Amino acid sequence: MLSRSTLDRAEELRKDAAALKQGWAGAGLLRVNPRGQVRLDGNALRLDMAAELAGEPAPEAVFLGVAAERHIWAVRDAELTETSGDLRFLGASLDDTDAGILVSALALLNWHDAAGFSSVDGAPTRPSAAGWSRTSDASGHEEFPRTDPAVICLVHDGADRVLLARQPVWPEGMHSILAGFVEAGESLERCVVREIKEEVGLDVRDVRYLGSQPWPFPRSLMVGFAAVADPAQPLVFADGEIADATWFTRDEVRTALAAGDWRAPAGGAAHRLLLPGTISIARGIVESWVAAA
Repeated sequence: MLSRSTLDRAEELRKDAAALKQGWAGAGLLRVNPRGQVRLDGNALRLDMAAELAGEPAPEAVFLGVAAERHIWAVRDAELTETSGDLRFLGASLDDTDAGILVSALALLNWHDAAGFSSVDGAPTRPSAAGWSRTSDASGHEEFPRTDPAVICLVHDGADRVLLARQPVWPEGMHSILAGFVEAGESLERCVVREIKEEVGLDVRDVRYLGSQPWPFPRSLMVGFAAVADPAQPLVFADGEIADATWFTRDEVRTALAAGDWRAPAGGAAHRLLLPGTISIARGIVESWVAAA
């Protein structure tokens, strides 16, 4: 759901000060509060006029690209209180361009919030390249936005069962597929094998790439896989990240998908199995596995 951006990122304009200044007069500005929340007009992102913020591109604003021949910028706005929701809540209702705008805005602004000092010399940094880098005041060293890769893997038995797990902080019934961050010097496939062994004690084989999705919470890239494991192998929750895991049949998962996402039904009765929301790659992977029968 979050991989469908049609936004033209217009990388060639990021260091073209004249073009950015010219486009600023008619540019749209997305305001994002510190909680990642924004405003909507109907099902579309509400964009203010950038010129209302400043007479020319503001240092604190980030250039996202061009949509419908209009420059699009974003800015963190701590005073924005009347909002329509955040990406998790709104993502499925946005069109492809607006989804790309919001995902990019969150990823960039989250990085800027945490990158005020150079990792090389410790000096304060300032935004450069229209928000796509930061430059050290002391040395001029340029640093770029971080993206933290994480794998997410559907573990199945090669037939009709899938392993779904719960984190300790999740309400009863909530399950998803297994995920973890890639470590330094590690391939994506090796990370899949390691993470599943660490989290549930299973040995997996036939690791297969499925797809990827930006996940700006705060600045991750989720890389999806499927792998096969033996349901007879004991589950071991060694690292404390997983509270429980269960092998579910395809029919059980199909029923859960029909029931909705991340919520109990009206009346307070709890489902045995609640699944991730529609904007997550986890949901897409599970839906694809069910549909493959």
